[in-house]
Order: sequence, then structure tokens, then C-alpha cells
Amino acid sequence: MSNSTVAKRYALALFRLAKEHQLLDQMENEMRVVKNVVKNNGDLGVVLKSPKLTNEKKKEIIKQAFSGASVYVLNTLMILIDRHREDYMEAVADYFIEFANDERGIAEAKVYSTRPLTEAEQQALSATFAAKVGKQSLRIENIVDTNLLGGIKLRIGNRIFDGSLRGKLERLERQLLG
Repeated sequence: MSNSTVAKRYALALFRLAKEHQLLDQMENEMRVVKNVVKNNGDLGVVLKSPKLTNEKKKEIIKQAFSGASVYVLNTLMILIDRHREDYMEAVADYFIEFANDERGIAEAKVYSTRPLTEAEQQALSATFAAKVGKQSLRIENIVDTNLLGGIKLRIGNRIFDGSLRGKLERLERQLLG
């Protein structure tokens, strides 16, 4: 069984618990915290993979790190440790967030622009591009990229909408050379 299939099963089980107990918003926020901590703290990953630490010690570390998390999120993390799948934590969080977004009709989008976007600009982008990907709205992460020269580049899942000046120049160059 592939790693993504395993992570998806844990995330789906947690997602069903969240819906059953009407805790979807709370648990999504907690899983975002888990994702950020695991992703941005390489030392935690090294400690959790260490064969010198017992599972009980690893569980104590996780309980301290995520002491504010709900019992369902903590139990999921404990099961991952028991089954020696500590390295799946970030993937489980990603899938959980994906399931929660699908439930609400939201898509995650990265918008690259030459300057920070205003709230009105973000709402306009969300309204325009959400329909193109079959969602109700977009959760936008704005990334400032001065290499674009102007315009924006939008990434939703594996789809890219390139309206940047750099992209237009590159397409024009390909046309002229091709």
C-alpha cells in the first residue's frame, strides 16, 4: 500500500469523526497547526524517527507539543506513533485539510504577485477563479514574487493560470522561435 493511501485512510477516519461530532472547523485548525509544526520543525521529525526513544517517550513529546489539540487529533497522532508511521503526520494533515475544503466547496490557491494583494483583490480573484475549478470560493495564500514583472500567477492544485508579464513574454518568445 502506498504512503499516500495510508495517510489518506487516517485522514478520512479523522474527518468522519470531525463531521460526526460537529468539530470540523476546530479540527481543521488543529491539523493546520500539526502540519506547520511538523513541516517547519525538522528536529521534531528527527526525534520522532529516533530508534533510541520508546513509543511512550515519543507520545509524551507529541502530547506536550499539541497539548491544546482535541482528543481525536491527539489519538490519531498517538496511533501513528504506535504503528511507526510518524513520518505520515504531515500527509495526514494535508489530506484532512483537503477533505474539509471539499466538504465546504473551497480550494486552496497560491497567488503569486509583485505586491501584496488587497482584501478586495483577493475576493475578486476568489469569485472569478473558484467557478473555473468547480468550487464556491478560494482560500488564497498570497506570495510576493518580484520576478513576475507585473500581473499575477495563480496555482490551484495542479492547475496554473499565468497572467504575469513574465509568462506572457515567455509565451511570445516561444511563438516567435517556434
